[in-house]
Amino acid sequence: MQEPRLLAKPPVCRLGCLVLVRNPRGDVLLVDPDYMDGLILPGGAAKPNEPPHLAAARNLRAETGLNLRLADVLAVDFTPADRYLERLNLVFDGGTVHDDTHLTVPPQHRSGLFGARFVPVRQLHDVMAPSQAARATEALAGRALPVLLHGQRAT
Repeated sequence: MQEPRLLAKPPVCRLGCLVLVRNPRGDVLLVDPDYMDGLILPGGAAKPNEPPHLAAARNLRAETGLNLRLADVLAVDFTPADRYLERLNLVFDGGTVHDDTHLTVPPQHRSGLFGARFVPVRQLHDVMAPSQAARATEALAGRALPVLLHGQRAT
């Protein structure tokens, strides 16, 4: 088999790895970033060559202290280039955490976050930007895709 040719200038696309976490009442965990208006799903960008489910888990742990195993994608959201690079956002299923689960948000100067909290689904459109709320709403529809690495279920 012949070696694949590499692109001289590969396309640049940011990969966002977000997590939908709920409490027993169905409220959605959101973080409050200091760099934009409104609340967003926890998560962040994948590092080069980092599997997306591990990137999502790493960012979730860094932002909230939650250490969850992520194996299913609930939504895929492509955002065309505007003032930022084009980006592909994957929303992973973080499942449901207990009411007594403690969130640990690092100080704002280290995390870029004012805090994190669970928000009732009916209030998502009040506290999130329209595109962010639409992404979360679609992820709540409950359609899951398995995360695959080279055709095998990720663990």
